[in-house]
Amino acid sequence: MSALPIPETMRALVLTAYDGRKDSLQVETRPVPRPSPSQVLVRMAASPINPADLMFIRGLYGLRKPLPTVPGLEGCGTVVAAGGVTGRLLVGRRVACGAPTEGDGLWAEYAVVGVPQCVPLRSHISDEQGASLLINPVTAWALMERAKEGGHGALVQSAAASALGRMLLALAKREKLPMVHVVGRPEQVELLRKSGAEHVLSSHEPEFEERLRRLCHELKVSLAFDAVGGRLTGQLMRALVDGGTVIVHGLLSEQECRIHPGDFIFGDKKVEGFWLERWARVGPGKEKLKARMVVPSLVGRVLETPVRARLPLESAGEAVRIASSDRTAGKVLFLPAQGAAA
Repeated sequence: MSALPIPETMRALVLTAYDGRKDSLQVETRPVPRPSPSQVLVRMAASPINPADLMFIRGLYGLRKPLPTVPGLEGCGTVVAAGGVTGRLLVGRRVACGAPTEGDGLWAEYAVVGVPQCVPLRSHISDEQGASLLINPVTAWALMERAKEGGHGALVQSAAASALGRMLLALAKREKLPMVHVVGRPEQVELLRKSGAEHVLSSHEPEFEERLRRLCHELKVSLAFDAVGGRLTGQLMRALVDGGTVIVHGLLSEQECRIHPGDFIFGDKKVEGFWLERWARVGPGKEKLKARMVVPSLVGRVLETPVRARLPLESAGEAVRIASSDRTAGKVLFLPAQGAAA
């Protein structure tokens, strides 16, 4: 079933090697894919470059696909065709969508997406905000649910000035949960304070580790969200009260987590991992259903994704360069319709 005329071919950004080289991402003309009975065809409006995408194109992500492949883990667009009865109600609707675990991703003019990986967008959500609805907002919400279910009275997070970090800040304020925010650069301290953060520390300031430990003990922080890894994981763990937990959900440092065994033995502390991809596959059904209802109501209101660049697929090299630089400044979006007439 189709709502609009669909061309035979499309432009797609194709990855040919997991080496991070600029020339390993090239725009190609490909046939427009056809949806299976459990899929829909989406005319893509926007798709962001997330840290996970940068890891994917370098072969460092937890999911590796046969090459050549189209990257792009999330985005938004309009459903223009359905392969079966289950997707017909979505035809003509704007949706946020996630890439299938097998097959091509979303850095293309058209993409096939599983019906369960589509979330209809409410009218108040722009394409720019809808393009980033399924990774950072859902991750922030799921992590905050962990905090509430575990009865944690105060939290700490690393990479607090990132898009995800600022979403966790917004949700913590909404839940009235005290939270310590660790940033990597001194100028980010003021950025977060302007957003309403009370407790902000730069990891490069003098006596950072002692100040972090003292503040966490004063607030009785028992749960940490770590997006960095490396030395910082151990610093967060040492700062927690006895019995505390560190949830590692990112590896921005690309370094091994350095944790002192005494924290496990004498402090009864533990470390866990959180990967949204696995949560989406095997996480609690009720929690996922709740996320589909609650998160879209927060996006564009409580949860905002800053955007700093909007580029066509043909500018992949520049887009990746910008996205790999100062991530505090906002997301880089591919707008697949741009450049179509070139």
